[in-house]
Amino acid sequence: MAKKRRFDFTKKNKRSGKVENVGYLDLEQDEEQSRCSLYFYGDIVSDWWGAWQDEDQYPDAIKNFLAEANGRDLNIYINSGGGSVFAGIAIYNMLKRYQGKKHCFVDALAGSIASLFPFVDSDKPTIPKNAYLMIHKPWCDCEGNANELRKMADTLEAIEAGIWSIYEEHLAEGVTIEQIKELMEAETWLSGEEAAKYFNVSVGG
Repeated sequence: MAKKRRFDFTKKNKRSGKVENVGYLDLEQDEEQSRCSLYFYGDIVSDWWGAWQDEDQYPDAIKNFLAEANGRDLNIYINSGGGSVFAGIAIYNMLKRYQGKKHCFVDALAGSIASLFPFVDSDKPTIPKNAYLMIHKPWCDCEGNANELRKMADTLEAIEAGIWSIYEEHLAEGVTIEQIKELMEAETWLSGEEAAKYFNVSVGG
């Protein structure tokens, strides 16, 4: 029988001085299997101030969730179009370091920077035939002079190389990172079956 515990996160309002609820995470623990559930069902943002809805996730919330999970096995469910690159990479690295066994399920979409999250799986993530992995080149809003714009292009290329390094660890046999670069260039939507042609994933029903 599963028990659900809700953890509320609060923050002191800088203007009013009041402590306000700034979101929550649900921790589901199966009494027999001691397994927790973590949901990415919104945007990936840098912090609470950037969250528009309760479902949005940010690194500090994930840090607190993992501390409460305390090494128990995780089921991770994903339906996110992505968001902040650096917040996403921070979350990816935290989940990779987490000691409990992890299994990831793409419920509908793992897109943009959220496309990294399935690959924290301890074995192979599950992507159903009717769910999608969307990969593309990182982008940003930018303004400034010619020098600043050229520098931003260099920065985006450096960030992209970091994302390649993650994908490269999870390629299917015979697939090269050059093929993945081409898919990113074209902003490609991969169903579960198509994703399995390029990455080590299990195809759900």
